[in-house]
Amino acid sequence: MDSKRTTDRRTFLYTSGMAAGALALSLPVTSACRNTQKKDKLGIALVGLGYYSTDLLAPALQETQHAYLAGIVTGSPDKARKWQEQYQIPEKNVYSYETFDQIKDNPDIDVVYIVLPNSMHKEYTIRGAKAGKHVFCEKPMAVTAADCREMIDACKNNGVKLAIGYRMQHEPHTQQLMRFAEENTFGPIRMITAGAGWRWDNPGDHWKNKKSYGGGAMMDMGVYSLQAARYAMGEEPVAVAAQQYTRRPDVFSEVDEFTSFQLQFPGGALANLHTSLGVGMNYLQVNADNGWYRVDPFSAYNGISGESSNGPIAFEAGNQQARQMDDDCLAIINGQDLMVPGEEGLRDIRIVEAIRQSVAEGGRWIDLQG
Repeated sequence: MDSKRTTDRRTFLYTSGMAAGALALSLPVTSACRNTQKKDKLGIALVGLGYYSTDLLAPALQETQHAYLAGIVTGSPDKARKWQEQYQIPEKNVYSYETFDQIKDNPDIDVVYIVLPNSMHKEYTIRGAKAGKHVFCEKPMAVTAADCREMIDACKNNGVKLAIGYRMQHEPHTQQLMRFAEENTFGPIRMITAGAGWRWDNPGDHWKNKKSYGGGAMMDMGVYSLQAARYAMGEEPVAVAAQQYTRRPDVFSEVDEFTSFQLQFPGGALANLHTSLGVGMNYLQVNADNGWYRVDPFSAYNGISGESSNGPIAFEAGNQQARQMDDDCLAIINGQDLMVPGEEGLRDIRIVEAIRQSVAEGGRWIDLQG
């Protein structure tokens, strides 16, 4: 991302994005938003009914102002029945993975939210786009940068929007950190440190520890640390070096259990970042010439808390998933740019690929400017 694009995205985030709740819903809708003409709330179908959909997205959709739970896509008839009873979802809005493409004929559904293992993101994003539905895709966007580009192209070619589920960029403490960088509040940033991880003790056949599913610490939690460094710095890194190791090979025989990686930024700042599925951590600290600031935890679902050398960083808590979906749906309704479009997910995966290369080559620095 060049400096102009960074400034443009930040400017939108701090002005249009943070004021999104106050925007009128009567603004004209672009031709790209053909599925949402004359709507002030968008119907979302959750694709995949695992933990994140069940415990977080579905409850959040009971709090949203500009979105509602319209449908579900699942391979489990038992889950389908339970969700229908709990959320009064009509039979015509329930799909299996085999019947998913028929969603194109359903005017109740404007958005499909892909909440599937990483390796399935590309397929269902492209199928959703071809069905004429806007797509929200959980992080990380895909397993490879090439997959990300296919997803972006599919959405553009079908005239629909693609948002990546980086909920933190919709969260007010995070937005404050982004303003600090934009406004140079504490002077030039010199060092960023961040860690995101949790201990996963399930040795069973699960997507988090399978290479074919796009599992591993870097893909699960590492993108939080990576995102944190990028949005806290407000510019794109120019080089990365990385190290990976596994302490429990019986559980993580195919993917990383721990990853540490370092970023160099154009102005000389450094980031030292960590992620793990073997130990819990959740912190972000920024050290600048004229002070410091810290958020701990920085990516938890609740309890976000911050402090700085100038005093506390405190904002009203809210449902992060509800904020995210409201912001994205309102942008679609009003024909505006998304806060976190597919291009942002692609930028992360390009760096993840360079991390893989660095690990394979003994931890050497990889140039990100090519």
